[in-house]
Amino acid sequence: MSTATMPSPASLAPVTDFAPLAGVRILDFSHVIAGPFATFLLAQLGAQVTKVESLDGDVMRRAGQGGDKFLALNAGKHHLRLDLRSEEGRHQAEALALASDVVVDNLRPGVLEGFGLGYAALQAQHPGLLYCTISGYGRGAEEWRARPAYDHVIQAASGMAWMAGAEGDPPVKTGFPVVDSATGLLAALAILSALRERERNGRGALVDVSMAGAALQLMYPLACDALTTGSVPPRVGNQGYSGSPAADFFQAEDGWLAIGANTPRQLQAVLQVLGLGHLASDPAVFAQPLDAGGPVSFVRALDPAALKAALARAIAARGAAELEAAISQAGAPAARLRTIAEFSREAAGNGCIGTVALTEGETTVRSTGLGFQLYRPRG
Repeated sequence: MSTATMPSPASLAPVTDFAPLAGVRILDFSHVIAGPFATFLLAQLGAQVTKVESLDGDVMRRAGQGGDKFLALNAGKHHLRLDLRSEEGRHQAEALALASDVVVDNLRPGVLEGFGLGYAALQAQHPGLLYCTISGYGRGAEEWRARPAYDHVIQAASGMAWMAGAEGDPPVKTGFPVVDSATGLLAALAILSALRERERNGRGALVDVSMAGAALQLMYPLACDALTTGSVPPRVGNQGYSGSPAADFFQAEDGWLAIGANTPRQLQAVLQVLGLGHLASDPAVFAQPLDAGGPVSFVRALDPAALKAALARAIAARGAAELEAAISQAGAPAARLRTIAEFSREAAGNGCIGTVALTEGETTVRSTGLGFQLYRPRG
């Protein structure tokens, strides 16, 4: 869509009554991050979520984890502590499950089955039930399905920790629980899909979501290459996926700057900003000038290391914030390195992201909520 046909921001109003899952009842046996994040998203979409915790409470409530983190993952849910080892607790949980549209479980494989609350037992009484089970490796892996798993363990198993870092580095895990979050997103998508399918045929289903599957979805293009050709891609450190020497992290005068000049046009813009415009037509650097036209492609330099070194010298003499603004305005992606606190504050302040307040008792957490916003024409 061209900018000429896009509606102006003033003509749109944010949708504040967005609740497409109103009336959907979800029983949530999950704990820690992946399952609770999935059901948090569904609760934000209007579902009625009842979270069942052990008598000790979710591990995220316990000392050292922080109540704020628990609230961020579990706001908007009804909370109930049950002792599933007791007959009364099991009966109460069964009654809740049979009155629900969806059950979500990320306990160790076999735990709920041992209490008579597995998919087979519940489905026999409630054929329309959707039962989402979240595990490390999925139910289809005969040899692996009972294995316990954590985020960093899946990063190791899936190849993610090997892909991080540069050749010769030890394995590097992503510095936050990326697989847990991705698993929650994938589970929410799977449950939404199953609900839509049930609207069409009235049938329930077992929804099988794995952390391993979520990890491969995050690495989707590389996973496709690996499945198709068996190839193992090189470790590229901070270099961009395109392989362009101008898609990398560079040390500026006062911090770090990431640049994503993948195409000839983007690189030409960067060179102009850095006062290196003459390199765009230097036959010792490029086989043909960057402005020669032709199909858009990734940058391929005759001597990538020399080009990267020239960029690094020019960037080292300039400020990161100044270059971020100048390169972005010239039409190439660039961003200075920020902490998550810096970016969250800036992004919330300038409208890049929306935030919602999650409150429970005397505790309030600012959250990104669903991560997207709906708009409708005003009036």
